[in-house]
Amino acid sequence: MSTIGYENWAVDLASVGAVYPFQGSEILLTILGVAFWIGWHRIQFVRESAHLEEAQKVGNKEKIKEMLEMY
Repeated sequence: MSTIGYENWAVDLASVGAVYPFQGSEILLTILGVAFWIGWHRIQFVRESAHLEEAQKVGNKEKIKEMLEMY
């Protein structure tokens, strides 16, 4: 697969422009990736905390153990 139309890569690489798509947007993509990563962990933390609080309210040790085995 070529994004620039070359079918033969035996060329002078100094004359070749972009060799991969979205060149120049690495910083934006990095910021989006880190934001997604942090957001995913935040959502996971909130959901797990809700499950653990629900498990604490049950009061039955067997049910608590069963709910905690999910993690």
